Amino acid sequence: MMTASLNLPFAHLQEKSVSHDLVQNEKIALEIKDLTVSFDGFRAVDHLSLTIARNELRVIIGPNGAGKTTLLDMVCGKTKPTSGQVMFNGHDLTKMSEHQIVRLGVGRKFQTPSVYEDLSVMENFEISIPNLHGIIASLKYRRNVDLMQLIQNMAKQVFLTELLNHKAGQLSHGQKQWLEIGMLLMQEPELLLLDEPVAGMSPREREQTADLLVKISKGRSVVVIEHDMDFVKRIAQKVTVLHQGKLLSEGSVTEVQDDPRVIDVYLGH
Repeated sequence: MMTASLNLPFAHLQEKSVSHDLVQNEKIALEIKDLTVSFDGFRAVDHLSLTIARNELRVIIGPNGAGKTTLLDMVCGKTKPTSGQVMFNGHDLTKMSEHQIVRLGVGRKFQTPSVYEDLSVMENFEISIPNLHGIIASLKYRRNVDLMQLIQNMAKQVFLTELLNHKAGQLSHGQKQWLEIGMLLMQEPELLLLDEPVAGMSPREREQTADLLVKISKGRSVVVIEHDMDFVKRIAQKVTVLHQGKLLSEGSVTEVQDDPRVIDVYLGH
């Protein structure tokens, strides 16, 4: 009896610790562990570690060549790291193909909009619907009320309701950016990676996009690479600053703006 009573407090503490770890893990959507990639001896990303929480809107900033886009390339499987891990929902993405990573719930938007310009906005949305494989199959499927409502709702969310029947090639640059974001959202990703989503947009379009990104981060994690600090201030919950492939600073917008190292290598120029 004496032995059991002495062990109880330790067992209780151990159980509490394990429970705490589980809670912490459940809050993490993406974990970058000691990630490195080298190109011809140059380390584009150098032993980088960071975590993204569930339902977090994280902005990554830094000077050109800091490794921002390369980091997203490794998360989505476009580039394979030299070493390290990218953990998403218990899966190491570095061991998976781009297609497998998409199916796990990771959506990626590149700097240049990628839409089917000869198809209408509606048809672009239709092609993005999961389980409709290939362009021909997508266009031949029978439209029903539920799918049309889904497309109408997405068009409204990304400010394209009045343009559903327009060819995507007729859209402005900013509208094409919105269309691609909508196409990604149709796939219901848990993690959305956006590389300079407001590049080439008008001031009004930037405001609308800020509102959109804040809204969609309520149900998923969103990682944004951006240079426009006014835009960053509007959306960021937390900012990560990269420099020469390494983590230079991290915190709120105010904290990183006041960091002398960030001012020296990025904001001061």
